[in-house]
Amino acid sequence: MLALLRPALVLTVLFTLVTGLAYPLAITGLAQGLMPHQANGSLVTKGDRVVGSELIGQAFTGPRYIHGRPSATSAADPADATKTVDAPYNAASSSGSNLGPSSKALLEAMQARAAALGMAQAPADLVTASASGLDPHISPAAAMVQVARVASARGVAPARVEALVQRHVEGRNLGVLGEPRVNVLALNLALDADLP
Repeated sequence: MLALLRPALVLTVLFTLVTGLAYPLAITGLAQGLMPHQANGSLVTKGDRVVGSELIGQAFTGPRYIHGRPSATSAADPADATKTVDAPYNAASSSGSNLGPSSKALLEAMQARAAALGMAQAPADLVTASASGLDPHISPAAAMVQVARVASARGVAPARVEALVQRHVEGRNLGVLGEPRVNVLALNLALDADLP
């Protein structure tokens, strides 16, 4: 019996050391050496203070800011742990709404979001949550429909806000993958810096 257990125990210890210790340390070291910004969460700083991540959206709600996609994430209800409450952009609880295109609840939510924006029809990414609920980007069209509101709230000409939006449009990855997009956090930081 010991002859059968010994190889099993040796292999368990060996693979635990290789896959549980050596491999993670090697990958962490490579990531820190080759791409430390990404390995540390793609954090965005303002001065010496971390204000967010390039990869996780934030809930901007004021009229002076470009608003991101709705977020379907939730968190435990502080009053009753068996229930959840809306917690926009909660990275600890990434999830989509799981509502299908024929869902009445989805249609009602989209109509309510469009009405809140003051639009009969709005770009899809302003009225639907992303699959993760954390998407930091919106389409250039979704940013452009907000230009008038932001310009009015900041007391500047819409052309100045529009120019800032145009400067923050990111192209397709490798020139062919994905769609052009705008990082909402980067744009809102630029708005505060250029048009306070």
